[in-house]
Amino acid sequence: MPNEPQDMPDEGEFLDQTDIDALIAEALDEPDEIIYDPEGNKVRTMKGTRIEPYDFRNPVFLTEVELRRVRIRHEEFIRYLAARLSIFLRLEYSLKMSRLSTLTYSKYTETIADPAHVVLFKVDQLHGVGAIDINPRLALTMVDRMLGGKGHSVQGERYLTEIEVNLVDDVAGVILDEWCRQWKSERELNASIIGHESNGRFLETAPADSIMLVLTMEAGVGDCSESIQIGIPYYTLEPIIKKMYENKEREINPDIVGSKRSWKESFDKVDIPVKAEWDADSLTVKEVAHLRPGDVIRFPKTILGDTRIRLSNTRKFKGEIGLDKNKVAVRISEKLEEKEEE
Repeated sequence: MPNEPQDMPDEGEFLDQTDIDALIAEALDEPDEIIYDPEGNKVRTMKGTRIEPYDFRNPVFLTEVELRRVRIRHEEFIRYLAARLSIFLRLEYSLKMSRLSTLTYSKYTETIADPAHVVLFKVDQLHGVGAIDINPRLALTMVDRMLGGKGHSVQGERYLTEIEVNLVDDVAGVILDEWCRQWKSERELNASIIGHESNGRFLETAPADSIMLVLTMEAGVGDCSESIQIGIPYYTLEPIIKKMYENKEREINPDIVGSKRSWKESFDKVDIPVKAEWDADSLTVKEVAHLRPGDVIRFPKTILGDTRIRLSNTRKFKGEIGLDKNKVAVRISEKLEEKEEE
């Protein structure tokens, strides 16, 4: 016999509030996603875990929103830099952005022409080394102006002499000072020149597959128009871009002070090395050189009460060392202040 049709609810029958809440909760409930740990084992993630795809062949470390904000910041940087260089050279100096993009380090070095004048710099508060690539023809034109010339374009391209390199460093110093000033709201930065290079093939300041943010500017001084290129590794920019994003989010949502701190169960399994140490005594180099197995070094008894406990290579507590059931133990007496932890 054919199956009988199921009873349908009457037209006047509706879902009550409990049924509606259950359906909404089921729709909003995020299913656990399964990922793989570095050893290849399946791991079930916690609810709320954010998983983002990553293209290793074409890596992009900035989202569209972040890249737009970085572009706006560098447009402001270019505008102020053009004004400062005009005052510095006492001649109209035009700057405009040609391109702001991300490249791997190997591809970035391929964009550097030969001959070239590359200024290597280091930001003291950040990791990594950046590079400013100034076209030699533009560099020589600026040098001519700094030496009292009219700033006419210098014909031909060649490597810079030592005196010319030092003069161009003054221009690079203005560029670095203005670039650091643009990030003042996120972090106080200080940059310094650490070297020079004349060929991009010889640059080895970052791994070949690391990502670079490359800013290319078209510079014009007098009748010379050439390019200036600034390349900065991602791991150098990451802290200040993250801070910039947090500040922007705080402006949009002033009620959000920060993420709520919570204890995670995974912390329970983290091993932290614990060490006890003393400042016992001092020996001369001669005495150390004559030490042999079996020698006895005498220490004063007072050091037992001046034992410092180091957690994960950081001094945290002070205590007294002794024995507890035939085991060496340390009884904590006080917590070290921050100034003593250094």
